[in-house]
Amino acid sequence: MKTEYYFEDVTLLITHYNRSQSLEHLLQSFIDLNCTFKDIVVSDDGSKPEHLEYLKKIENQYHFRLITTPKNKGLGNNINKGQDAVKTSLTLYVQEDFTPTDIFPGRFEKCVGLINEQKELDVIRFYAYFEYPYLKNPRDGFYEMDFKLWKPGYKKFYVYSDHPHLRRTDFFKKFGRYVEGQKGDVTEYGMMMSFLKNKGKALFYKDYTGLFIQKNTEAEPSTMKRNLWRESDNILISQLRHLYRHFKFNLDYLK
Repeated sequence: MKTEYYFEDVTLLITHYNRSQSLEHLLQSFIDLNCTFKDIVVSDDGSKPEHLEYLKKIENQYHFRLITTPKNKGLGNNINKGQDAVKTSLTLYVQEDFTPTDIFPGRFEKCVGLINEQKELDVIRFYAYFEYPYLKNPRDGFYEMDFKLWKPGYKKFYVYSDHPHLRRTDFFKKFGRYVEGQKGDVTEYGMMMSFLKNKGKALFYKDYTGLFIQKNTEAEPSTMKRNLWRESDNILISQLRHLYRHFKFNLDYLK
């Protein structure tokens, strides 16, 4: 018999845009893992009518609160209005194209204990495209993210990320709200800098693809569009990109 996991202090916050089937898969994945939360908030960013209709169809089945907007207002607005609706002390933030893995329940139970125990902690991260370069003080697979401006490389700046993470619901009091009216990567960059400047503290799960996997199907591909500068594997463009980020990140932090 599987263990039942109920997270009394946690609201699952999911941001959604035109991927209702992916959202349903995410919600069903938590059910399959016997994970339930005090509340579930789905914040929709002005999806097409067919996706909104489907969300309303499954709202009662999966017991979530749907927060909508009449038109697309971007990632910043979508996270802000979703976070405003959360009533519990902790928020598990996940975008709709992620899926928890089999080890999630037990590890997440540990996360909740850690963030409640360590009052200085703001965020515990579960996923990244690369391992954070400066980690210290391991504890049960979780490491402190050690940001120091003098440490080499620009990847040290990525302490905050919009990838799945657990955070305190009063997050905005310390770090401010997400920038609205900008592209998603600009919004995320702004919060990354605010997190650093306001001395945010974060843990990083070392097996950084272990608790969630990202799934984009042909029927519902990623809605995040990046330009050639960010995506190109051309060696010259890649080197220029690294050099640009190194100087930009340092200058923006020092402003």
